Amino acid sequence: MKRIFVLGCLLMCALMHANSQQKTDPKEIEAKMQWFADAKLGIFIHYGIYAVNGIDESWSFHNKKISYPDYMKQLDGFTASHYDPEAWAELIRESGARYAVITTKHHDGVALWNTKLSDLNTVKKTPAKRDLVTPLFKALRKNNIKAGAYFSLLDWSRDDYPGFLKDSSRYKIKEQPDRWKHFQNFLMGQLSELSTQFNPDLWWFDGDWEHSAEEWNAQGIRQLLTKNNPNTIINGRLQGYGDYDTPEQNFPVVRPHFHWWELCMTINNNWGYQPQDTNWKTPYEIITIFADAISNGGNMLLDIGPMQDGTIPPQQVHVLKELGKWNKKHAEAIFGTVAGLPQGHFYGPSTLSKDSTSLYLFLAGNVSGPVMIKGLDNKIEDITVLGGSNRHLSHKIVGKISWSPVPGLVYINVPKDVQDEYMTVLKVKLDKPVKLYRGKGGLNG
Repeated sequence: MKRIFVLGCLLMCALMHANSQQKTDPKEIEAKMQWFADAKLGIFIHYGIYAVNGIDESWSFHNKKISYPDYMKQLDGFTASHYDPEAWAELIRESGARYAVITTKHHDGVALWNTKLSDLNTVKKTPAKRDLVTPLFKALRKNNIKAGAYFSLLDWSRDDYPGFLKDSSRYKIKEQPDRWKHFQNFLMGQLSELSTQFNPDLWWFDGDWEHSAEEWNAQGIRQLLTKNNPNTIINGRLQGYGDYDTPEQNFPVVRPHFHWWELCMTINNNWGYQPQDTNWKTPYEIITIFADAISNGGNMLLDIGPMQDGTIPPQQVHVLKELGKWNKKHAEAIFGTVAGLPQGHFYGPSTLSKDSTSLYLFLAGNVSGPVMIKGLDNKIEDITVLGGSNRHLSHKIVGKISWSPVPGLVYINVPKDVQDEYMTVLKVKLDKPVKLYRGKGGLNG
């Protein structure tokens, strides 16, 4: 039997393999998820009092690297004196990102907006005396960038929250249900504030691991947020009631199970500003990781950690600018595309146009010489180099036998003088939507 399949069918089958823990129906949210699927790149912003000492955000006191009182003394040093939300938004736009997510409140409970439900915020408890969320959301939207709110469900500073230090807790929910109910009311109140005041395009929850969906009232949280904004998107850290998966730091070898997914990762080893951490990823490393993510149908949420005064470290600025320069040159192959070829057909990342008639090949390591496509059952109309030169390249078919359904191998010669500084991208124009041979070879194919 001839084993040739339309790639779209393969992708659809893979996407239908949803995580059994996901409570949302991909078909019901498909329309609102389209901008997210097209966006590909977001910028994560970890900004908070932890930048004063340059220590782990919240975890430093939770894991007893520092005492809780000493951690909270950082409130006195948080000035945001050089905080420039418009400059931040312009840098994010220059990176090519279509959305950004800021830590409105981390596990330490310090809110970056003027919450009416707690004095523990940057307006009332720090020298900054500023609401940091409002002007950033305004600047992002001015630049046509979707605005997202990171929010920690847990709050280790609240006396009515059960958890505190790694080896100790305040109480058990079963023994003090009223105390837990008090915290739940506070949690829903802050979410209602954020939803009403800022109407986030995206919610990025964290900390859900400490309680079950029932204890969090995850379904109720989702209903609250979507009632105010039916088009808001929620990440997967809501005990199954989110819209997309969020692998962290390490690139998944197997595609995540949710219909949509996003890799969140740092530019060095830490989320927030830590001056001793100089293990910076290079622009090349970031670009190749990004290409892998979009090749597998995902997004990348790349993190920056501003200093306490609001200055973004120059190493992070450099990466964002170089990433943006590369994105601008190769935008056609990145934004608004879909996942590329399954493994085994091309040795590197790839994407496809939505109509599957254009195949984009990302050449890792600045490959020159011949590159190969395997199992492509299409005629190639044209091959060009993206990024300004638009050089037309030739190709050669090897091993095609007239009586066999097995396509030949496609070899494309890539000259050295067309290479991009970081990653060369080829556009392969096909005669019709891509079809792939998925058989084992042999007489019958």
